[in-house]
Amino acid sequence: MSAARPVAEFDYVVVGGGTAGAVVAARLTEDPGVTVCVLEAGPSDVGDDNVLRLDRWMALLESGYDWDYPIEPQENGNDFMRHARAKVLGGCSSHNSCIAFWAPAEDLDEWGALGCDGWSAADCFPLYQRLETNDAPGDHHGRSGPVNIMTVPPNDPCGSALLEACAAAGIPTTPFNTGRTVLRGAHWFQINSRPDGTRSSASVSYLHPILGKRPNLEVRTGLQAKRLLFDDTADRRRCTGVEYLEPDTVHSGAVSARREVVVSCGSIDSPKLLMLSGIGPADHLRASGVDVRVDSPGVGSHLQDHPEGVIMWEAKRPMVTSSTQWWEIGIFADTEPGLDRPDLMFHYGSVPFDMNTYRRGYPTTDNAFCLTPNVTRARSLGTVRLRSRDFRDKPKVDPRYFTHEHDIRVMTYGLRLAREIAAQEPMAAWKGQELAPGPEARSDEELLDYIRKTHNTVYHPAGTVRMGPADDADSPLDPRLRVKGVTGLRVADASVMPFLPAVNPCITTMMIGEKCADMIKAG
Repeated sequence: MSAARPVAEFDYVVVGGGTAGAVVAARLTEDPGVTVCVLEAGPSDVGDDNVLRLDRWMALLESGYDWDYPIEPQENGNDFMRHARAKVLGGCSSHNSCIAFWAPAEDLDEWGALGCDGWSAADCFPLYQRLETNDAPGDHHGRSGPVNIMTVPPNDPCGSALLEACAAAGIPTTPFNTGRTVLRGAHWFQINSRPDGTRSSASVSYLHPILGKRPNLEVRTGLQAKRLLFDDTADRRRCTGVEYLEPDTVHSGAVSARREVVVSCGSIDSPKLLMLSGIGPADHLRASGVDVRVDSPGVGSHLQDHPEGVIMWEAKRPMVTSSTQWWEIGIFADTEPGLDRPDLMFHYGSVPFDMNTYRRGYPTTDNAFCLTPNVTRARSLGTVRLRSRDFRDKPKVDPRYFTHEHDIRVMTYGLRLAREIAAQEPMAAWKGQELAPGPEARSDEELLDYIRKTHNTVYHPAGTVRMGPADDADSPLDPRLRVKGVTGLRVADASVMPFLPAVNPCITTMMIGEKCADMIKAG
């Protein structure tokens, strides 16, 4: 950066205009005396139907709106898998299927019990209520929040038959987001979408209504953060701003924060940015050529995800040709007695899902439906590490899928339960040939071989910059989301989760943004 170039100053700089970052920026600028700059590496989503039309979400995978991170070779999983991470304003809430869940109270209460004071269900449920306008019944629901949450209309006859089949298999039809955790039940999803099919992403809900209307907010797109800037002479190393790559991809710019920097780059890029800035496992930083500012072994560790399998059938009847987002029903189950939360979840898709099966030789068709079992509390933990000190290099993402026996057991159980559901009488008019894994795959060994070769992810990485008690050296953040060992720096996104909730985490990530803004305002 040229020495003559002025450095813009704001009270707060939010790095990443995604699912949580958009919330933080919108809430902080409610105070006209506070200035905020948002740095987003991707383009704006304003007026872009490729992003805004929820029913087009699957076309965003491996597109120009996707960082498209490969994973490292897996000893027990699918090496071919990619981690989709959104490169657009609104982050993954602009990129996903907008399935909307309040996290189970049991998960949030466990966060609190792990030393994250202020994060129990009693603390967090009011924030869900604040952020939503929900069409479901119940006094606990919000009716005036920025995020529109609607129940999927029951317009898919195969889906309706599937719910009847679930009930016949002992999984009752049970609505979601009632305030009580569904241990065993199935229903149409709730989604954060407007009735006209526009996704109610964090950007649509929080930023679009105020863009150009709040002079104290500046949203800069197309700027990739290179590193965080620090005043290391100050007491406890104060974070003072962010250096970024200019759109010309040659020159660098910088923006400074008078009060705080909030990193909201997601569970892969937040630890990457911290490590590039000298905050992370000391040995790894040194090996990567990065000077160590804070030895924080938890940065980039404890990567948790919802690994996902697939079982697919040819449909005997024509499947629907329109949908809110093509994955409209969820199924929860418990695979062993005594659980207080489901350890198995399915998404029902009214489309073929052959992303990982067709290349492995399994048949496919245009007219198919599928169930995708996923492990809600995977015990296989992975890492995010730097590939080099160059911010342009994609990080090393190693989820270490299915390295824990628990995850294999739950996934294998899920494939068998899916077959049991599809075998019920209500599905007789719909279920044709099983395309993948195929009826010949029956034994544990055969199913595990199929899982290893073809599994995917629900794209829910979390926990890589987790919060924890102030005295826990393996938690990079304190419960107020402040980075330990420095001042003026917080993280707000799914990376802060002590562990990944049992459900789709998008709305919980927005809730984290709400909570972060509250804590900043409280001082």
